[in-house]
Amino acid sequence: MSSDNRITAEFSVPPELSDRRLDQAVAELMPEHSRSRLQSWIKSGVLTVNGQTCKPRDKVMLDDRIHLDAEPEIQVSWQAESINLDIVHEDEHLLVINKPAGLVVHPAAGHADGTLVNALLHYAPEVENLPRAGIVHRLDKDTSGIMVVARSLIAHTSLVDQLQTRTMGRQYEAVVVGTMTGGATVDAPIGRHPRERKKMAVVPSGKPAVTHYRILERFAAHTHIHCKLESGRTHQIRVHLAHVRHPLVGDQLYGGRLRLPKGSTESLRKELSGFHRQALHARKLTLEHPETGEILSWEVPRPADLEGLLAALRRHVEESEASAY
Repeated sequence: MSSDNRITAEFSVPPELSDRRLDQAVAELMPEHSRSRLQSWIKSGVLTVNGQTCKPRDKVMLDDRIHLDAEPEIQVSWQAESINLDIVHEDEHLLVINKPAGLVVHPAAGHADGTLVNALLHYAPEVENLPRAGIVHRLDKDTSGIMVVARSLIAHTSLVDQLQTRTMGRQYEAVVVGTMTGGATVDAPIGRHPRERKKMAVVPSGKPAVTHYRILERFAAHTHIHCKLESGRTHQIRVHLAHVRHPLVGDQLYGGRLRLPKGSTESLRKELSGFHRQALHARKLTLEHPETGEILSWEVPRPADLEGLLAALRRHVEESEASAY
């Protein structure tokens, strides 16, 4: 739990984290906090095990009680920037944003400014006191759509808990290569690619990941689908769909070479070859309000580039059917 002037948490070590180092276990239990911050809390004694101070390397065992009681502090040192935000909903605890494709969520090497975090620090300066400036889940730079940001510690704790217990609903739309025969579930663990460090992959040692998908519309050589996440691993939808041999249109990292349907018109070739981002849009978000407990849902429309892609695929089907007569 968190209050307005403390960051508190209590956990019982689950079986899968038994016999792990304390710093590794708490990184799994509290992924919203950076590893360096967790290490400093362990070393300063505000994070204890069974009431005792420990070292980061000390092992934890099944059912050990981990307790945290820390002072909040300024968590970020990035600059506030005046960047337009498409705000879907806001109150004292939440900001719900429709993120455009191309906007990086969090500053990192190569993207020190011009990010969503820089925009948030300008629009809602109070987020500087929250872990990761209130960001509890991310969208990839080139994924468009809806995401929620915490504006208070109460909201931050609640949203992280909803993500971990899988009670937050996140629904996506995607356009994939190939004609799918029906909806299905991909249940395959995701971890870092063994050779290419920028990529994720389905690997036996990865973290559990489940993606459900169903068909919205079929085209000559592509499919428009709806995806629902049970987990939230990095690049999850992109990795899972590439794994079942239906990569996202435009995915530069996982999509492979451009594939054009038979009898493609010039306009369709242009649309597909010019679609330079993964065709993925976070359409709908459902969560429990951290203060009122009310179940809230928001939905954002597809952006113009995705609408244009779908329109071109539909035209191709219509033209192919017309020419068959």
